[in-house]
Amino acid sequence: MNGTADRRVHWDSVYAAKPADEVSWFQPTPEVSLRLIRRTGIGRDARIVDVGGGASTLADHLLAEGFSLAVLDLSEAALNQARKRLGDSAERIEWIVADVTAWRPHHAFDLWHDRAVLHFLTEPDDQEGYANTLRRAIPAEGWAIIGGFAPGGPAQCSGLPVVQHDARSLGRLLGPELQLLETHGETHVTPSGAEQAFRYHVFRRR
Repeated sequence: MNGTADRRVHWDSVYAAKPADEVSWFQPTPEVSLRLIRRTGIGRDARIVDVGGGASTLADHLLAEGFSLAVLDLSEAALNQARKRLGDSAERIEWIVADVTAWRPHHAFDLWHDRAVLHFLTEPDDQEGYANTLRRAIPAEGWAIIGGFAPGGPAQCSGLPVVQHDARSLGRLLGPELQLLETHGETHVTPSGAEQAFRYHVFRRR
């Protein structure tokens, strides 16, 4: 798949075809993400960006805990599903329709969260664009939590190939200024009952 326009068409069609709670990556409660975010110890005044957040329920839980939140996604259709679900609470979120590989943040974030975006970026230029955006988005002492299919997990998702990252490949991509502090495995059970191996990596910027 080539370029932002193609990716946007693909993901808009995915969200138009299925309700948010029927897509394979749906989680009623994103327990691992929430646990890892809490473990960083960031305050409620911290700014969090959920990259590729789409219609994820992570936003609901972070709002309930009092965090300041931005949700970025390439698909406006996905974000609209989240806005509708959240109702008036959606006004408390900064909604960003953008391709993360080319996004230019207007301000810094204390924590970057990505569950299953980077693994869709199979081209080196797109991966480098992602890494550049992340480094622009978080300052020194900022956090990055990146989750995706683990080595040995699925080779594709939603009809697209994926890259299965491990700590070494992520370290090479993000560079020495991002220090790996923790990894965590998860077996995600899809709405259809299939099991998918995920791995999360927690980095802090030096």
